[in-house]
Parts: sequence; C-alpha cells; structure tokens
Amino acid sequence: MRKSIYFFGGGQADGDAQQKELLGGKGAGLAEMTRLGIPVPPGFTVTTEVCNAYYAAGRALPAGVEDEIKASIGRLESLLGARLGSAEAPLLVSVRSGARASMPGMMDTILNLGLNDEIARGLARRTGSERFALDAYRRFILAYADIVLGVPRDRFEEALGRARKQAAARLGVDATRLNAAELERKVPDSLLDPESLAALIQRQKDIVLGATGRPFPDDPYAQLWGAIRAVFDSWKNHRAEVYRKMHDIPEAWGTACNVQAMVFGNLGDDSGTGVAFTRDPSTGERRFYGEWLPNAQGEDVVAGVRTPHPLSRSGSGGANEEDDCSLEAKMPEAYAELVEVQGKLEQHFRDMQDLEFTIQQKKLFLLQCRTGKRTGRAAVRIAVEMAKEGLISEREAILRVDPGSIDQLLHPSIDGSAPKRLLARGLPASPGAATGQVVFSADEAERRAGQGKAVILVRSETSPEDIHGMKAARGILTARGGMTSHAAVVARGMGKSCVAGCSAISVSQGQMAVTIYDDHGHPTDTITVKAGDVITLDGGTGTVYLGAVPTVPAALSGEFEELMVWADAVRRLRVRSNADTPHDARTARNFGAEGIGLCRTEHMFFDEERIQAVREMILADGEAGRRRALAKLLPFQRSDFVGVFREMAGLPVTIRLLDPPLHEFLPQDEAQLQQLSRAMGVPVKELQRKNEELAEYNPMLGHRGCRLAITSPEIYEMQARAILEAACEVAAAGIEVEPEIMIPLSMTRRELAITRALVEGVAEKVFAEKGRRVDVRFGTMIELPRAAIVAGELAEEAEFFSFGTNDLTQTALGISRDDAGRFLGAYVEAGIFTKDPFQSLDVAGVGALVEMGRDRGRAARPGLTLGICGEHGGDPSSIAFFERAGLDYVSCSPFRVPVARLAAAQAALAAGSSRGPRATD
Repeated sequence: MRKSIYFFGGGQADGDAQQKELLGGKGAGLAEMTRLGIPVPPGFTVTTEVCNAYYAAGRALPAGVEDEIKASIGRLESLLGARLGSAEAPLLVSVRSGARASMPGMMDTILNLGLNDEIARGLARRTGSERFALDAYRRFILAYADIVLGVPRDRFEEALGRARKQAAARLGVDATRLNAAELERKVPDSLLDPESLAALIQRQKDIVLGATGRPFPDDPYAQLWGAIRAVFDSWKNHRAEVYRKMHDIPEAWGTACNVQAMVFGNLGDDSGTGVAFTRDPSTGERRFYGEWLPNAQGEDVVAGVRTPHPLSRSGSGGANEEDDCSLEAKMPEAYAELVEVQGKLEQHFRDMQDLEFTIQQKKLFLLQCRTGKRTGRAAVRIAVEMAKEGLISEREAILRVDPGSIDQLLHPSIDGSAPKRLLARGLPASPGAATGQVVFSADEAERRAGQGKAVILVRSETSPEDIHGMKAARGILTARGGMTSHAAVVARGMGKSCVAGCSAISVSQGQMAVTIYDDHGHPTDTITVKAGDVITLDGGTGTVYLGAVPTVPAALSGEFEELMVWADAVRRLRVRSNADTPHDARTARNFGAEGIGLCRTEHMFFDEERIQAVREMILADGEAGRRRALAKLLPFQRSDFVGVFREMAGLPVTIRLLDPPLHEFLPQDEAQLQQLSRAMGVPVKELQRKNEELAEYNPMLGHRGCRLAITSPEIYEMQARAILEAACEVAAAGIEVEPEIMIPLSMTRRELAITRALVEGVAEKVFAEKGRRVDVRFGTMIELPRAAIVAGELAEEAEFFSFGTNDLTQTALGISRDDAGRFLGAYVEAGIFTKDPFQSLDVAGVGALVEMGRDRGRAARPGLTLGICGEHGGDPSSIAFFERAGLDYVSCSPFRVPVARLAAAQAALAAGSSRGPRATD
C-alpha cells in the first residue's frame, strides 16, 4: 500500500487533481485548490486504499495508520497554532467522506470534532461567544452519537423539541398548536440561549449514557478514531449501496476520509455558509448560481429548515436594497472574491464546478470543489457551450455527456423540486415520468383512458394480451419481470414509462399491497393501493410515488441537435431501431435511426380484427383451414409493411418472421375463454383442449421461431408474401425500399436452407405477379449458443446476422429473464455479476459467443453484415463492446436511438476507431 495520508495546507499539497482514485473527488479537489492558492482550511486525506484495507482486516485500521494520522494532526497544529484537546487554543476538525465519484448525502460527515466540556468553555473564551461554543458542542454530540455510536437521532430531536418549547414560552410564542416543523421555523436554533443549550447538552449526554451504557467520549483522539471508522463504515451503509447500484459505482473503489480544520459560518452575522455552481445545474445557463445562509453551518443549508438566500443581487427578488438578502448585498467583498474563485476554478478544471464555502467573520474559505452534478439538459448545453467558448474540444464535449442522461430530454421527467412520497422501488425499465389512476386490467385501462382519464396499468406481469391496455396507459408497473421482460420491451418501444420487477408490491383481487422499507431495507409497514388511487412512476430511476408528482415536459434543444451532429461525425457504428409500426418507424427516424434492425411481426397481430384471424389459424384442424385464416391476415400485414417502408424510405428494414409460440395468442383465463367462445362460435372445451395441446413446459425453448416454419410453412409463406408485395407496391410509387427478411431461432444450416427456399419461392411468384423485382436480403438471428458455434455453416445461407442478445443471454446463462428478477439482485450484490446481464452484456460469456459468431461467420462469408437487436443495443457499456467487436450496427427502441448514437460516438473515440470508414449495410 502506498502512503496512507496526503496533507494539504499552507499553500502546499501532497496530492493533486489527478489522484481521484486514491484521494477521492473531495480530497483531490482540496489538494488542487490548495496548490492554486485558493483559501482552503488545512487538513489531510486518508486514502481509499486505507478504506479497502480496513474492510479486508475485518473493519480495523491497518497497522501504522493511527501513528500517521497523529503525525498529520501535529503538522496541522503547528500550522494553525492550535492543538487538538487544548482548552486554551482548541483545534476542532471536520471528518468527511469523499469517494472517487460524487455521492451527495450518501455517506457520513461529522463537524466540530474535538469538543468536551472543558474545551467548549475554552472555545467560548477564545471566540467571545458562549452561545456559539455551546451550539457547536450540541451539534457535535448529536452527529457523533447518531453516526458513530448508533443512538437513534429521533431521541435527540425530541430533546431539541422540548428545548424549543421552553424557548418559545420565554419568547411569548404559543407552541401548543404548532407541529415540530412549524415550531422549528418559529424558534430556530439561533434563538436558543446559552442556558437552554447547556441544559440540552446535558440531556443529550444522558441519552447517550442510557442508550450505550457509557458516557459520551470526551477524549478528542477517541472521538477522531470513532469518526474515521464511521466514515469508512458509511461506504457500505444501505443508502450508499442503493446509490452505487443506481449509478454503477463499484464497491471496490472505497471512500477516502478527509480530516480538515474547522472554520465557522455560525460565528455571527458576519459569517455564513453556502453552496455554489459555476453554471446553472438545471438548465446549463452560464451564470453563477447558488445559495447561502448567514450565521449558519453547512448542514443548515441542506436541512431545509431555514430558507437560504441567493448569492447574487439578480436572484434576490428584493423590492429594495434593504430587502436584498443576497451575499452580494450583505458581504460584497466576500462575494467578489467568491466570483473570482469560481471563475478561476472553472477555467482550471474546464468543467462546471460545485463549490461549498464558509465565510468566517468576512473571510472566505472553500471547503469543496468537485465536478457538479447536472441534469441531462444542462449537461448537453454546458458541453456544447464550453466547446464554442474554446474551453474544451468538440470531441471532449461528446465525452462529457452521459448517454443515459439523454433520456431526460426525450421523456417527461419528475420535477426535482416538487414534494413527493416514496412508495416503492423497482427496475428502471423504460424512462419518463407518468401520473395516473391505478387500474389492474388492460380492459379497464382502455375503458378509463377512453373517458379521458390518465391511468397507470398495474399487473403482476404483462403478456401480449395486455397490449391494448399498455397502449392506453400512461405508464406500466409490474411486480415481476426484468429489464427485458414483455412489459419493459413493449413500454420502451412505445416510449411509455415503466417500472418492472417491483418486488415490494403484491397484486391480487383488484388491489395492490405495498411493503414499505426503512433505510436499512427492513419492512416497516404495508400500504394498500386500490383501483382509482393515483400514483406516479419515474421510469428513469425505477421509483414509484404515492399521489401526483409534478413533471417537467420533454423538449429537445438546439444544443442537443448540435451535439448529435458532432457525435455522428465521429461514430463508426450505425444505429437502427426496433420498430413494429409506421408510427414507431417515424419516431425512430425523427430521432436519427438509420434503418430498422428489428420489426417484430407478431406485435402486429394483437389488434382486435387481426387477433381473431390469428386464433382461427391456430384453431384450424389442417393446412387448408390455416391458409384460409392466414389469407385474412395477409392484407393487414401488407398494409403495415407498406407504412413501415414508406417511413423508412431508402433505409434498410429488417423484418423478423413469426417468433413466439402460438399459445401466446390464445387467452388463458376463464372469462377470456368464454368471450372468445362466443365471438368465434367455438365451444370453451375446444379452446381449453387447444390450449392444453399447445402448452409447453419451457416455451422459450419450445415450438417457436423457425420451428414453426418447419411444421407449418404456410405461416412464413404468408408473411414473406406480405413483405414482398408491400415492397413492390412502395417501389412502384418511386420510393426506395431495402427489405431484409430475418429467420429467428435458427441453429442449423438445414433450417435456413428450407426457410430460404420458401422465401425465394414466394419472391419469384410475387415478382412475376407484380411485374417488378426488388432486392431482398436473407439473414438470421443468432440467439442460441449452437448458432454461434456453427456460424460458419449458417453464413453459407445467411447474408447477415443479427445477434438477439436477449435470448442469447438466456440460453448462454441458463437464466430466464422473466424470472431472474427474484435473484439477480443478490447475484450483483454478491459480486457474481457486476451488473444485471439482461441490462448490460455479459462480455466474458455472451460477448465471447458474439465474437465467435463474428469470426466464424465472416470467415465463411467475407463482408457478412453483423448487427445486434437485443435490448443491449441501447446500453452504453454494451455498445462499447460492440464497437470493439467490429459489429456494423446496433438496434434499440426508438427513444433509445439518441442514447445509442452518443454512446457509439464515445465508444469510437475510446477505441480510436472514429477516423475509420463508417460501417455500410
């Protein structure tokens, strides 16, 4: 292990901004600001390596680290002329976490460490303010007892509430009708006098003694060891673990721990504290933005009890100068210095910065400088404007924007400032925010939507039968299923918000029971949500809220279009879309899709008129009956393809022939069977018999895909005719068409030879009938490990491969994507998978099969076109692999197309392949 402690102070620093992995973002920022001559309270950083060693040793500090920390404290004492544990010249410190990636509020911080009764009296003498010293002491006891000693915070809040009531009586405030929040506003901390604070401190000590059996520690070094251990412990607290999963932050990174001399913003009206951003983090506007509070410590700004003031006069809203509470008006010298510092830091780091500052008796100190969190909209604007300002290059601008954040620009999003009540969390299956009345059936969703009501369809899991309800609903919530479940795939294609795999909910008998969990993941309560109750979904985070939460509408900016132009200029991978209807195709093209990589013909069957013909075909006794039913479907399919070809004029359209097993098109429950029986004049027993006949133990591996064409070739014949007749019709209108017919679930060359002969036979008939020919390409999906192994044989028949990574992941791992939600979280938590393999490609396993298919396929057919049409086509980390693997295109849902375009550009820049030729079809 390298050195454990990195000191900063007195204009010198052991570390710098390049050492985020070792010092964390906060420690690296403090070191760099010190080097730049910016006023920073001195201190030192205990490295992330110490954190990892701490866990490896069973939560014990490594040998020698305590001695190094004591030496660093001594260096701090010499620099400041103060001493930890001294009542005459007391040194107080803050102990803060600081991971490599920003995790605001997820880990722990302790301020004012080093106080006991004697030192508090010494601090009062030194500052001339007994009230200030006692206020600092009671804040320290509360934080330390909560974070280090594990005494529930609410016990201290109760004691503080009693102190406020006593102060209210002294001040003549009637507290009898005030709740806790109202009382806090009427009697803020600043109105507690020294006598009240002294009594409160004694009460706090009594609480600690009663809860732990030991008095509150008064040895400053004992306090320090406890605080450092608590900061390291907070790396694995529940909220930090949840945040890391949400933002793909590896647990192995660990956190650093920063020990820094305290400066005080609560020494009086000439002191204060605040947070600032060098640009607006919500909009990206180039303006100095932030808030501050006079006579306060940093925790007061984020606690929300006191309303903070703007930094600049332009944001104060004061009617006159007396009403102006801005920092610029109250402390113009400190404000001017802060403006100069923020400009210097943005120029130095070449990115928008998030600053924390304290003003102690009009002297400015910077406590933190880090790359600022921002909305997707702000990220795009900041990147583009910084490039135009010459601060960064266009290529750097491309790399600055998280592709996943682009979703915020394409869908309505939750208003971050709005009050909300968390109900449950699931998987973020399809982005966007949606509010509506809860309904529990597709029919009810369609009925209420027809009345003009916004609805959220809630199901244990969805099936193709629910498609009309999904179309009518504003959003979809399921208890089961993963990121590639039916609900997730269909919702993404529709651009609807969806939260899937929400295990906290249980749906039965027309209502939803929701288990409520505390911050540690323990169940605490159950809430019942009934039909008609209003909930709000945030599909981007997988969050469910009770009641209506305001949303922010989607809107694309000029900066977004400009960034996409830059991205398209450097990416190699083409981006197609998964689209099943003309509307989907139009949406995809508007988002920049360069073709359709997957058109799922079965999704065209669920309209009420069409499903009847499909069911007639399934129920027919022989081939003649099936052909009669298929003849009814032909004009519908042809019309759909005409619409898709027109929308995608001049671009390739890959159409997958029928894939799912036939039982999916028949109803399963008794009420639906009765309804179908009446509509078709077929006895219910006959329908039940057919269901039993088609039932399979494992339909995913059963009678589906090209296996249907082997046993019932007339199905694929009808579909091929519909595609080719549509292509001829559109071509006759002078519109360029590029149809590609794709066979699903093939595993042998003979399957492809049979289906290719079938397609070519139909093609010759259609071309003869229409008096014209169109170029049509024939290919297959690679969805089975065997298909990848024998890819060379398949390439003798196929002109293109499309890796169906949803099923390839299932068959390679032997895991059902619809059932995996029950245990995959535990696998990720245990480190078996770094991410859910249905969300982000398993490169070592499934990726190896993709590479095998690539190598063997292109060896047999040089120039073989390779694409991917699973949900991984819209995942940035998976796209990086597909770039390295040399695929020609990715295909994803329409609303993921801009995400994929940006991710493909970033992957090309990372791989150094952006200068090469663009892939061609």
